Amino acid sequence: MMLARAIHFDESDMNIFHSPARTGEWCLSGGFEFSNWSEADLTGKARQAFSNGWLGIETFGRVSVVAVTQVEPSELDALTNALAQHFVDVYGAPSIQDAKAVARDELMHMVDICDGQHPNTLLLVSRELTDAGVKESYRIVEPRDAGLDQFAIHGALDEDGHHH
Repeated sequence: MMLARAIHFDESDMNIFHSPARTGEWCLSGGFEFSNWSEADLTGKARQAFSNGWLGIETFGRVSVVAVTQVEPSELDALTNALAQHFVDVYGAPSIQDAKAVARDELMHMVDICDGQHPNTLLLVSRELTDAGVKESYRIVEPRDAGLDQFAIHGALDEDGHHH
């Protein structure tokens, strides 16, 4: 199964998101965070998270770009538990047990988005508010060169900040 991890090409996410995700953490779309939002909520950094943010499942921060990566079933179970706990802590779900089904659905939705993509394919999300609620769409960017593949896996930068 494929899921996606947060990646950063530069520091921009540190500046545009109120709470940036950590490089390498597993992500999902996290559109549920915006289900009750209205135009009035969409200001500054909150607007940025709404418009283009994937949600990290460890920090619950946001990231602009994620890379498709294989995920093990055991990892998916751990993520389901972490997300269920988040639903209890933040959204007042009655119990982890109750929240698990929803968490699983959210993760499987992300698995569906990533399914059939090559490893290290980059995904971007965009959301807009419509009369029918939040509309979410995805853009797929194929990994173009070995440099990018390497970067998506290792995230290595040399001293002067260039990819190698």
